[in-house]
Amino acid sequence: MDIGTVAGLVVAIVALALGVVLGGGNPVALIDLPSIAVVFGGTFGAILASFPLARVTKLHAVVLKSVFSKPVDPVGTITDLVRYAEIARREGILALENLVPEMKDDFIVRGIKMAVDGTDPELINQIMETELEAIIDRHAQGKQILDTTGRYAPAYGMIGTLLGLIFMLSNMDDPSKIGPGMAVALITTLYGAIIANMVTGPMGDKLQARDGEEVLVKTIVIAGVMAIQSGDNPRVVESKLMTYLPPGVRAAMDAGKESAAA
Repeated sequence: MDIGTVAGLVVAIVALALGVVLGGGNPVALIDLPSIAVVFGGTFGAILASFPLARVTKLHAVVLKSVFSKPVDPVGTITDLVRYAEIARREGILALENLVPEMKDDFIVRGIKMAVDGTDPELINQIMETELEAIIDRHAQGKQILDTTGRYAPAYGMIGTLLGLIFMLSNMDDPSKIGPGMAVALITTLYGAIIANMVTGPMGDKLQARDGEEVLVKTIVIAGVMAIQSGDNPRVVESKLMTYLPPGVRAAMDAGKESAAA
């Protein structure tokens, strides 16, 4: 579970609740069934009209991925690839076939298997790059639904507010009802803003961040497999892959090696 996502949502909800209570408001007054119908129903209908049904039915999986996605480990991936390079250099690339059962990343498994089978290097690179592009496209499709939801929700909130104002202005006989009527009319705008800025916006940004992390690891894997296939020295393989890491992470890795050697 991504603790940051859960903690962020909890903090946002608590902050909103405290704002209502400390401001002297009544939380129950923020619950309005017609407003919920307009914002949530209208937004869901717009999403259904915007995307194929098969993609909409997978929206829950996209939301869960932003909360339960497993963090990637580029340092651990580099360490594994360098170890594979050492074995391939010492025992031959065919020896890597015995290590396939212990490999945790399916992307590495496919690359190593192609290298062991003697597949043409250009073909290996092409296949792995194509798979990486497909992964990026799938991630973009999931984020697109969240972004679209965040765009439509405030719009339907405004529509609900306009409807409320129309109904209120059409019944001006009792001035005492103008204030409560205006409050109810504005609730739909509040709902739309909460959906866009508390839920879909942050989750979409988290998916984008996770996508960047996964793409980095997959890019490292492609470079590592190609280096192993070409028979590069393990130190050269490590140097190639380390270039993908920030300087601070490289320094930490070097410090760890020095302390281990000492």
